[in-house]
Amino acid sequence: MITVGVEEEYLLVDPETLLPLPLVQEVRATASLAPIADEREVQDELLQAQIEVATPVCTGLEEIGGHLLRLRHAVASAAQANGCRIAISATAPVRDVVPVPVTSTARYVKMRGEARLLVDEQLICGMHVHVGIPDPETAVAVLNRLRVWLPTLLAMSANGPLWDGRDTGFASWRTIIFGRWPVSGPPPHFAGFADYEARADALVESGLIPDRGQLYWQARLSERYPTVEVRCCDVQLEADDAVMLAGVIRGLAATAIAEEKAGAALAPCPPEILQAATWHAARHGMSSTLMDPEGRLRSSGDVLCALLRHIGPALEESGDFREVSSLVHRLLRHGTAADRQRRALAGTGLPALADLITTGATG
Repeated sequence: MITVGVEEEYLLVDPETLLPLPLVQEVRATASLAPIADEREVQDELLQAQIEVATPVCTGLEEIGGHLLRLRHAVASAAQANGCRIAISATAPVRDVVPVPVTSTARYVKMRGEARLLVDEQLICGMHVHVGIPDPETAVAVLNRLRVWLPTLLAMSANGPLWDGRDTGFASWRTIIFGRWPVSGPPPHFAGFADYEARADALVESGLIPDRGQLYWQARLSERYPTVEVRCCDVQLEADDAVMLAGVIRGLAATAIAEEKAGAALAPCPPEILQAATWHAARHGMSSTLMDPEGRLRSSGDVLCALLRHIGPALEESGDFREVSSLVHRLLRHGTAADRQRRALAGTGLPALADLITTGATG
Protein backbone atom coordinates (compact mmCIF):
# COMPACT_ATOMS: atom_id res chain seq x y z
CA MET A 1 0.00 0.00 0.00
CA ILE A 2 1.43 3.37 -1.03
CA THR A 3 1.47 5.74 1.93
CA VAL A 4 -0.01 9.21 1.67
CA GLY A 5 0.01 12.43 3.69
CA VAL A 6 -1.73 15.77 3.23
CA GLU A 7 -0.77 19.35 4.06
CA GLU A 8 -3.39 22.11 4.07
CA GLU A 9 -2.97 25.88 4.32
CA TYR A 10 -5.63 28.21 5.76
CA LEU A 11 -6.07 31.96 6.11
CA LEU A 12 -6.65 33.69 9.45
CA VAL A 13 -9.35 36.32 8.97
CA ASP A 14 -11.62 38.74 10.75
CA PRO A 15 -14.98 36.95 11.23
CA GLU A 16 -16.98 39.95 9.97
CA THR A 17 -14.87 41.60 7.27
CA LEU A 18 -12.82 38.56 6.13
CA LEU A 19 -9.70 40.77 6.17
CA PRO A 20 -6.56 38.70 6.86
CA LEU A 21 -5.21 39.02 10.42
CA PRO A 22 -1.52 38.42 11.35
CA LEU A 23 -2.20 36.12 14.31
CA VAL A 24 -0.41 32.92 13.36
CA GLN A 25 1.86 32.81 16.40
CA GLU A 26 -1.03 33.24 18.82
CA VAL A 27 -3.17 30.65 17.02
CA ARG A 28 -0.30 28.17 16.80
CA ALA A 29 0.45 28.53 20.50
CA THR A 30 -3.20 27.94 21.41
CA ALA A 31 -3.56 25.00 19.01
CA SER A 32 -0.43 23.35 20.40
CA LEU A 33 -1.96 23.35 23.88
CA ALA A 34 -5.03 21.48 22.63
CA PRO A 35 -5.07 17.76 23.42
CA ILE A 36 -6.13 16.86 19.86
CA ALA A 37 -3.20 18.43 17.94
CA ASP A 38 0.55 17.97 18.13
CA GLU A 39 2.83 21.02 17.88
CA ARG A 40 4.58 19.53 14.83
CA GLU A 41 1.25 19.18 12.99
CA VAL A 42 0.51 22.94 13.04
CA GLN A 43 3.04 25.26 11.37
CA ASP A 44 3.40 28.85 10.28
CA GLU A 45 3.75 29.92 6.66
CA LEU A 46 5.22 32.76 4.59
CA LEU A 47 2.75 35.40 5.82
CA GLN A 48 1.54 35.85 9.40
CA ALA A 49 -2.11 35.49 8.33
CA GLN A 50 -1.53 31.93 7.11
CA ILE A 51 -1.31 28.65 9.01
CA GLU A 52 -0.55 25.11 7.82
CA VAL A 53 -1.49 21.68 9.11
CA ALA A 54 0.07 18.35 8.16
CA THR A 55 -1.38 14.88 8.69
CA PRO A 56 0.78 11.97 9.81
CA VAL A 57 1.74 9.35 7.23
CA CYS A 58 -1.43 7.39 6.39
CA THR A 59 -2.25 4.16 4.60
CA GLY A 60 -6.05 4.51 4.38
CA LEU A 61 -8.24 7.30 3.09
CA GLU A 62 -10.35 7.12 6.25
CA GLU A 63 -7.20 7.99 8.22
CA ILE A 64 -6.64 11.08 6.10
CA GLY A 65 -10.22 12.25 6.57
CA GLY A 66 -10.05 11.69 10.32
CA HIS A 67 -6.78 13.56 10.74
CA LEU A 68 -7.91 16.49 8.58
CA LEU A 69 -11.13 16.89 10.57
CA ARG A 70 -9.16 16.69 13.82
CA LEU A 71 -6.61 19.30 12.73
CA ARG A 72 -9.20 21.60 11.18
CA HIS A 73 -11.16 21.54 14.42
CA ALA A 74 -8.08 22.22 16.53
CA VAL A 75 -6.96 25.19 14.43
CA ALA A 76 -10.48 26.59 14.07
CA SER A 77 -10.99 26.46 17.85
CA ALA A 78 -7.61 28.10 18.44
CA ALA A 79 -8.43 30.82 15.91
CA GLN A 80 -11.78 31.54 17.55
CA ALA A 81 -10.09 31.77 20.95
CA ASN A 82 -7.87 34.50 19.50
CA GLY A 83 -10.67 36.53 17.91
CA CYS A 84 -10.33 35.33 14.32
CA ARG A 85 -11.50 32.50 12.09
CA ILE A 86 -9.82 30.18 9.62
CA ALA A 87 -10.96 30.72 6.05
CA ILE A 88 -10.70 27.66 3.80
CA SER A 89 -10.25 29.41 0.49
CA ALA A 90 -7.37 29.31 -1.98
CA THR A 91 -7.33 33.12 -2.17
CA ALA A 92 -8.09 35.88 0.29
CA PRO A 93 -11.41 37.28 -1.00
CA VAL A 94 -10.53 40.73 0.38
CA ARG A 95 -7.26 42.36 1.44
CA ASP A 96 -6.24 45.37 3.51
CA VAL A 97 -4.26 48.27 2.08
CA VAL A 98 -1.43 47.53 4.52
CA PRO A 99 0.35 44.27 3.57
CA VAL A 100 0.35 41.38 6.02
CA PRO A 101 3.83 41.05 7.59
CA VAL A 102 5.97 38.05 6.74
CA THR A 103 6.76 35.42 9.33
CA SER A 104 10.03 36.47 10.93
CA THR A 105 12.42 33.78 9.71
CA ALA A 106 15.56 34.71 7.81
CA ARG A 107 14.38 32.88 4.69
CA TYR A 108 11.00 34.58 4.55
CA VAL A 109 12.43 38.02 5.28
CA LYS A 110 14.93 37.56 2.46
CA MET A 111 12.16 36.47 0.08
CA ARG A 112 10.22 39.65 0.78
CA GLY A 113 13.33 41.76 0.19
CA GLU A 114 13.83 40.14 -3.21
CA ALA A 115 10.19 39.96 -4.41
CA ARG A 116 8.22 42.43 -2.31
CA LEU A 117 4.91 42.74 -4.14
CA LEU A 118 4.86 39.06 -5.04
CA VAL A 119 5.34 38.09 -1.38
CA ASP A 120 2.72 40.64 -0.28
CA GLU A 121 0.24 38.94 -2.61
CA GLN A 122 0.89 35.40 -1.36
CA LEU A 123 -2.40 35.37 0.54
CA ILE A 124 -3.11 32.06 -1.14
CA CYS A 125 -3.63 28.56 0.23
CA GLY A 126 -2.96 25.19 -1.34
CA MET A 127 -3.20 21.52 -0.55
CA HIS A 128 -0.12 19.33 -0.96
CA VAL A 129 -0.34 15.55 -1.24
CA HIS A 130 2.71 13.39 -0.50
CA VAL A 131 2.78 9.84 -1.84
CA GLY A 132 5.48 7.46 -0.63
CA ILE A 133 7.64 6.11 -3.45
CA PRO A 134 10.20 3.31 -2.91
CA ASP A 135 13.20 4.90 -4.64
CA PRO A 136 14.17 8.16 -6.41
CA GLU A 137 14.32 6.63 -9.90
CA THR A 138 10.75 5.40 -9.55
CA ALA A 139 9.73 8.76 -8.10
CA VAL A 140 10.95 10.57 -11.22
CA ALA A 141 9.11 8.05 -13.41
CA VAL A 142 5.94 8.85 -11.43
CA LEU A 143 6.50 12.57 -12.01
CA ASN A 144 6.88 12.00 -15.74
CA ARG A 145 3.67 9.96 -15.97
CA LEU A 146 1.32 11.98 -13.76
CA ARG A 147 2.30 15.44 -15.05
CA VAL A 148 -0.28 15.25 -17.88
CA TRP A 149 -3.02 14.93 -15.24
CA LEU A 150 -2.00 18.03 -13.24
CA PRO A 151 -4.43 20.37 -15.08
CA THR A 152 -7.28 17.95 -14.32
CA LEU A 153 -6.36 17.83 -10.63
CA LEU A 154 -6.18 21.62 -10.58
CA ALA A 155 -9.61 21.98 -12.18
CA MET A 156 -11.15 19.49 -9.73
CA SER A 157 -9.72 21.40 -6.77
CA ALA A 158 -10.55 24.98 -7.86
CA ASN A 159 -11.46 27.06 -4.80
CA GLY A 160 -10.19 30.58 -5.42
CA PRO A 161 -12.28 32.76 -7.74
CA LEU A 162 -12.27 35.97 -5.65
CA TRP A 163 -9.61 38.63 -5.08
CA ASP A 164 -9.89 42.20 -3.79
CA GLY A 165 -13.62 41.76 -3.31
CA ARG A 166 -14.48 40.80 -6.87
CA ASP A 167 -14.67 37.82 -9.17
CA THR A 168 -11.39 37.38 -11.06
CA GLY A 169 -13.01 35.36 -13.84
CA PHE A 170 -10.71 32.47 -12.83
CA ALA A 171 -11.73 29.42 -10.84
CA SER A 172 -8.24 29.26 -9.27
CA TRP A 173 -6.64 32.70 -9.07
CA ARG A 174 -4.10 31.15 -6.69
CA THR A 175 -2.60 29.28 -9.64
CA ILE A 176 -2.03 32.52 -11.54
CA ILE A 177 -0.47 34.27 -8.55
CA PHE A 178 1.80 31.33 -7.73
CA GLY A 179 2.83 30.93 -11.36
CA ARG A 180 4.82 34.18 -11.18
CA TRP A 181 7.72 32.60 -9.27
CA PRO A 182 10.76 31.79 -11.44
CA VAL A 183 10.40 27.99 -11.14
CA SER A 184 6.71 27.13 -11.11
CA GLY A 185 3.93 25.47 -13.08
CA PRO A 186 4.04 21.90 -14.42
CA PRO A 187 7.41 20.14 -14.10
CA PRO A 188 9.40 19.28 -17.23
CA HIS A 189 10.00 15.71 -18.36
CA PHE A 190 13.17 14.26 -16.82
CA ALA A 191 15.47 11.60 -18.28
CA GLY A 192 15.85 10.07 -14.82
CA PHE A 193 16.84 10.89 -11.25
CA ALA A 194 20.32 12.06 -12.24
CA ASP A 195 18.77 14.49 -14.70
CA TYR A 196 16.35 15.77 -12.03
CA GLU A 197 19.23 16.34 -9.61
CA ALA A 198 21.45 18.03 -12.20
CA ARG A 199 18.73 20.44 -13.30
CA ALA A 200 17.70 21.27 -9.73
CA ASP A 201 21.35 21.85 -8.79
CA ALA A 202 21.90 24.06 -11.84
CA LEU A 203 19.01 26.33 -10.84
CA VAL A 204 20.44 26.81 -7.34
CA GLU A 205 24.12 27.02 -8.32
CA SER A 206 23.37 29.63 -10.95
CA GLY A 207 21.88 31.86 -8.27
CA LEU A 208 18.53 32.04 -10.08
CA ILE A 209 16.80 30.62 -7.00
CA PRO A 210 18.26 30.64 -3.46
CA ASP A 211 17.54 27.03 -2.54
CA ARG A 212 15.56 23.94 -3.53
CA GLY A 213 12.66 25.12 -1.44
CA GLN A 214 11.86 27.44 -4.34
CA LEU A 215 11.44 24.62 -6.83
CA TYR A 216 7.76 25.48 -7.00
CA TRP A 217 6.82 22.93 -9.65
CA GLN A 218 3.28 21.63 -9.30
CA ALA A 219 4.77 18.20 -8.64
CA ARG A 220 8.28 17.56 -7.37
CA LEU A 221 10.41 15.25 -5.26
CA SER A 222 10.18 16.20 -1.61
CA GLU A 223 13.44 17.36 -0.03
CA ARG A 224 12.37 16.12 3.42
CA TYR A 225 10.59 12.84 2.76
CA PRO A 226 10.87 9.88 0.33
CA THR A 227 7.79 11.10 -1.51
CA VAL A 228 6.46 12.70 -4.65
CA GLU A 229 4.75 15.92 -3.59
CA VAL A 230 1.80 17.05 -5.73
CA ARG A 231 1.23 20.76 -5.13
CA CYS A 232 -1.18 21.89 -7.85
CA CYS A 233 -4.39 21.69 -5.81
CA ASP A 234 -6.23 24.53 -4.11
CA VAL A 235 -7.09 23.95 -0.45
CA GLN A 236 -10.44 22.18 -0.23
CA LEU A 237 -13.57 23.61 1.33
CA GLU A 238 -14.62 20.18 2.65
CA ALA A 239 -12.40 17.47 4.08
CA ASP A 240 -14.19 14.88 1.91
CA ASP A 241 -12.93 16.60 -1.23
CA ALA A 242 -9.39 16.62 0.13
CA VAL A 243 -9.75 12.87 0.71
CA MET A 244 -11.00 12.45 -2.87
CA LEU A 245 -7.97 14.25 -4.31
CA ALA A 246 -5.57 12.31 -2.09
CA GLY A 247 -7.14 9.07 -3.33
CA VAL A 248 -6.93 10.15 -6.97
CA ILE A 249 -3.29 11.21 -6.61
CA ARG A 250 -2.34 7.96 -4.90
CA GLY A 251 -4.15 6.12 -7.69
CA LEU A 252 -2.18 8.05 -10.30
CA ALA A 253 1.10 7.22 -8.53
CA ALA A 254 0.25 3.51 -8.26
CA THR A 255 -0.80 3.42 -11.92
CA ALA A 256 2.42 5.16 -12.96
CA ILE A 257 4.51 2.62 -11.05
CA ALA A 258 2.64 -0.27 -12.67
CA GLU A 259 3.04 1.23 -16.14
CA GLU A 260 6.74 1.83 -15.58
CA LYS A 261 7.29 -1.77 -14.47
CA ALA A 262 5.37 -3.01 -17.52
CA GLY A 263 7.41 -0.80 -19.86
CA ALA A 264 4.30 0.99 -21.12
CA ALA A 265 4.94 3.79 -23.59
CA LEU A 266 4.88 7.29 -22.15
CA ALA A 267 2.66 9.67 -24.10
CA PRO A 268 4.68 12.80 -24.91
CA CYS A 269 3.25 16.14 -23.81
CA PRO A 270 5.08 19.28 -25.00
CA PRO A 271 5.70 21.74 -22.15
CA GLU A 272 3.90 24.56 -23.95
CA ILE A 273 0.74 22.44 -24.26
CA LEU A 274 0.87 21.49 -20.58
CA GLN A 275 1.44 25.10 -19.53
CA ALA A 276 -1.50 26.31 -21.61
CA ALA A 277 -3.69 23.49 -20.28
CA THR A 278 -2.83 24.56 -16.74
CA TRP A 279 -3.90 28.16 -17.46
CA HIS A 280 -7.10 26.82 -19.06
CA ALA A 281 -7.88 24.70 -15.99
CA ALA A 282 -7.23 27.64 -13.65
CA ARG A 283 -9.50 29.81 -15.75
CA HIS A 284 -12.47 27.45 -16.12
CA GLY A 285 -12.25 24.84 -13.36
CA MET A 286 -14.80 22.14 -14.16
CA SER A 287 -17.23 24.44 -15.98
CA SER A 288 -15.84 23.98 -19.49
CA THR A 289 -13.33 21.71 -21.19
CA LEU A 290 -10.11 20.08 -20.01
CA MET A 291 -7.08 18.70 -21.77
CA ASP A 292 -6.96 14.92 -21.88
CA PRO A 293 -3.61 13.03 -21.75
CA GLU A 294 -3.43 13.05 -25.56
CA GLY A 295 -3.51 16.85 -25.61
CA ARG A 296 -7.11 17.21 -26.84
CA LEU A 297 -9.76 19.48 -25.33
CA ARG A 298 -12.78 17.46 -24.20
CA SER A 299 -15.67 18.09 -21.82
CA SER A 300 -14.60 18.07 -18.19
CA GLY A 301 -16.99 15.18 -17.48
CA ASP A 302 -15.41 13.06 -20.20
CA VAL A 303 -11.92 13.75 -18.88
CA LEU A 304 -12.90 12.82 -15.32
CA CYS A 305 -14.44 9.58 -16.58
CA ALA A 306 -11.20 8.88 -18.46
CA LEU A 307 -9.27 9.58 -15.26
CA LEU A 308 -11.35 7.06 -13.30
CA ARG A 309 -10.84 4.45 -16.01
CA HIS A 310 -7.10 5.14 -15.97
CA ILE A 311 -6.69 4.69 -12.22
CA GLY A 312 -9.58 2.25 -11.69
CA PRO A 313 -7.44 -0.90 -11.23
CA ALA A 314 -5.20 0.89 -8.71
CA LEU A 315 -8.23 2.16 -6.78
CA GLU A 316 -9.73 -1.33 -6.73
CA GLU A 317 -6.47 -2.77 -5.44
CA SER A 318 -6.27 -0.25 -2.61
CA GLY A 319 -9.96 -0.58 -1.77
CA ASP A 320 -10.59 3.09 -2.62
CA PHE A 321 -12.68 2.77 -5.78
CA ARG A 322 -16.15 3.10 -4.28
CA GLU A 323 -15.30 6.12 -2.12
CA VAL A 324 -13.25 7.99 -4.72
CA SER A 325 -15.63 7.37 -7.61
CA SER A 326 -18.60 8.44 -5.48
CA LEU A 327 -16.89 11.70 -4.53
CA VAL A 328 -15.84 12.36 -8.14
CA HIS A 329 -19.42 11.93 -9.31
CA ARG A 330 -20.58 14.25 -6.52
CA LEU A 331 -18.12 16.84 -7.82
CA LEU A 332 -19.55 16.48 -11.33
CA ARG A 333 -23.09 16.99 -10.01
CA HIS A 334 -22.49 19.91 -7.67
CA GLY A 335 -19.46 21.69 -9.14
CA THR A 336 -16.30 22.93 -7.48
CA ALA A 337 -15.83 25.02 -4.35
CA ALA A 338 -15.13 27.97 -6.68
CA ASP A 339 -18.67 27.59 -8.02
CA ARG A 340 -19.99 27.56 -4.45
CA GLN A 341 -18.05 30.72 -3.57
CA ARG A 342 -19.52 32.52 -6.57
CA ARG A 343 -23.05 31.41 -5.70
CA ALA A 344 -22.62 32.61 -2.11
CA LEU A 345 -21.33 36.02 -3.16
CA ALA A 346 -24.13 36.41 -5.69
CA GLY A 347 -26.68 35.51 -3.02
CA THR A 348 -26.40 37.67 0.07
CA GLY A 349 -22.85 38.88 -0.53
CA LEU A 350 -19.99 38.88 1.95
CA PRO A 351 -21.94 37.44 4.92
CA ALA A 352 -22.89 34.33 2.91
CA LEU A 353 -19.36 33.98 1.61
CA ALA A 354 -17.94 34.34 5.13
CA ASP A 355 -20.30 31.67 6.39
CA LEU A 356 -19.30 29.33 3.57
CA ILE A 357 -15.52 29.55 3.83
CA THR A 358 -15.20 29.78 7.63
CA THR A 359 -17.40 26.81 8.55
CA GLY A 360 -15.48 24.14 6.62
CA ALA A 361 -13.39 23.26 9.66
CA THR A 362 -15.91 20.60 10.58
CA GLY A 363 -16.88 19.41 7.10
